[in-house]
Amino acid sequence: MVAPKELAPQRLDNLRELIRQTGVIRVEQLCRQLNVSPATVRRDLDELEKSGAIRRVHGGAVSVESRLDEPLFDSKTSIAAKEKHRIAQAALALIGSDETIYLDGGSTVLELARLLRERTNLTVVTNSLRAAIELSGRGPRLILIGGELRRLSQTVVGPLSRHVLEGLHLDKAFMGTIGFALSEGLTTTEPSEAFTKELVMARSREVILLADSSKAGKVSFARAGTLENLHAVITDAGIDQKFAKELTKKGIKVIKA
Repeated sequence: MVAPKELAPQRLDNLRELIRQTGVIRVEQLCRQLNVSPATVRRDLDELEKSGAIRRVHGGAVSVESRLDEPLFDSKTSIAAKEKHRIAQAALALIGSDETIYLDGGSTVLELARLLRERTNLTVVTNSLRAAIELSGRGPRLILIGGELRRLSQTVVGPLSRHVLEGLHLDKAFMGTIGFALSEGLTTTEPSEAFTKELVMARSREVILLADSSKAGKVSFARAGTLENLHAVITDAGIDQKFAKELTKKGIKVIKA
């Protein structure tokens, strides 16, 4: 049997790659996958943190290398544009007459907003400046929530949004995300945006995530809801089949546009 010390460099490389792929991982998961003791894992995590590859968190570690950064809003609109349009069309089919719906920030949800300009039998609540502009000239009754302007996502977010949202009952909430994963749920880059997202989902009878397949399995900085908050995910045909099956097992309807 080779001594653990001789395996240390290879083990560190394996450990770093595991954390990079998953984004966030717990000590007990690493113990199982690497077949080493918790003490060994913690010692190796300390080494990786010193090198700058990871950041230690309570009970595990987060990869600095894989953490998702958020592109500028106008840059996001050109990413997977065809997939986003098909996802928005599938979402449109779920909206009935006289419903009150919420449109979250994000480029895929913005595609849905553009499809609602002829729908006058709806009430739309949104925190998205871009969605509001799309619907400001014609279309549904429009309600804007208050909050602090986040210029990167062109949304209003944070604790001030509570004052409007807590007085509303929403039929459906169409949400965007930076990433969504089986263990970590929905994640975004900004805690104040995560705060508003969770508030919206708590006020909605149905929560529908609009996310192209590149978001699946990805983890960003701040948790913005668990998968248990979701009733459906509308994505594209490129989503990993195993990932989609796990969502279905959790009672989430997966719609491939």
